[in-house]
Amino acid sequence: MKQQLSYPDHPDRFTGWPQVLSRESLTGRCYWEVEWRGRVGVAVSYKNISRAGSSNDCLFGFNDNSWSLYCYTDSYTFYHNNIKTPVSGPVSSRLGVYLDHRADILSFYSVSRTVTLLHRVQTTFTQPLHAGIWLYYGSCVEFINPK
Repeated sequence: MKQQLSYPDHPDRFTGWPQVLSRESLTGRCYWEVEWRGRVGVAVSYKNISRAGSSNDCLFGFNDNSWSLYCYTDSYTFYHNNIKTPVSGPVSSRLGVYLDHRADILSFYSVSRTVTLLHRVQTTFTQPLHAGIWLYYGSCVEFINPK
């Protein structure tokens, strides 16, 4: 007999999408890397992104509260405010993210033996940001401490 898992309601939980948001806010200059497999979205988002339901208001990159690079086995796609931007570059299982909050710059890098800029956004950030991850079923992501 299968047991149904139950989680208590929490206002910070996304109810309709398989995604999570960091507790810590990102300000100043930040760089982090993730090792990924499958299909994942690596995002930054304002904390006040909608979380209840499965509308685009809650999905990273499909609203004006978040920016996301979706990583697939053979390609990348960037989304912000429901605008899709195909991204070319070498697909690597490691992705680097650089955020300069004061300069309003967000950059994504393919990290392997070389580091290749995949996509850079110059925008206006109006609030502190948080790191976000969207996971397709069977995918995985691990945050890596760069050396």
